[in-house]
Amino acid sequence: MLTIGVDIGGTKVAAGVVDDDGTIVAHTLRPTAADRPDVVADTVADVVRELSQGRQIEAVGIGAAGFVDETRSIVRFAPNLAWREEPLQKKISGLVGLPVVVENDANAMAWAEVRFGAGRGQSHVICLTVGTGIGGGIVFDGRLYRGRWGMGAELGHMQVVPDGRLCGCGRHGCWEQYASGNALVADARDTASAHPERAEILLGLAGGTIEGEEVTEAARRGDKASLDAFASVADWLGQGMADLAAVLDPGCFILGGGVSRAADLFFDRTREAFEERLTGKGHRPVADVRLAELGASAGLVGAADLARRR
Repeated sequence: MLTIGVDIGGTKVAAGVVDDDGTIVAHTLRPTAADRPDVVADTVADVVRELSQGRQIEAVGIGAAGFVDETRSIVRFAPNLAWREEPLQKKISGLVGLPVVVENDANAMAWAEVRFGAGRGQSHVICLTVGTGIGGGIVFDGRLYRGRWGMGAELGHMQVVPDGRLCGCGRHGCWEQYASGNALVADARDTASAHPERAEILLGLAGGTIEGEEVTEAARRGDKASLDAFASVADWLGQGMADLAAVLDPGCFILGGGVSRAADLFFDRTREAFEERLTGKGHRPVADVRLAELGASAGLVGAADLARRR
């Protein structure tokens, strides 16, 4: 059975035809406008029509970066897209004439990793997508946990610092403000401003505006400010994972998202910080910590498989 998975981001729509084994047999990518919901819907419909040509498609799964309701049809709120009570399932289904399932993009990614990636064989998994912010997906007893209203696992918005940094969600001190790509850049910029002697390599690479790619490259060249920023992100990640383990007791954590491409700079320290800060250390099993395997395609693969299982 073939289904189509669609991953909607802030600047692009990625879509693919996915078979029963999680293999992408056709793929396409389109730019889109995050501030224009109707344009996003039309773009999704266009890629579904394109990928359906000459194929028998059973259903469409959509991974959306936002709060998706319990019926998997309405995006209640999206911090980085202009969706407010957006009836995405009804809109897309009406445009393409196929069954449509809408799911949070991090949930879709978690499902893909458990079915086809780093979480295969694991029954209790917490998946973290570490990118601009932190997305979360939980699979327990082999089932995707969504919560009563479909909005569970928004792990990046746990408050870890009262009255801390302002988050895109409107609150202060959320975990993703200290353990994400944005946090990495913010830490590096702050150090470069206060102690430029620690950021000579970074400042030379950036030439003005410091972004994530420059911080990563500078860290690999030994820049002290950039290495400090990665260490801070790793420590915050490990602390948050230890807190989650105290509540949920998973057997496995999976780290994915854009920051995971720099795993050589933070993964080992993250795992060490997690193990060091674990409640009951030395008297309990320790969850595995793994890197995601499916890369940028995980969201659309997971969405397609969830549509298949609708």
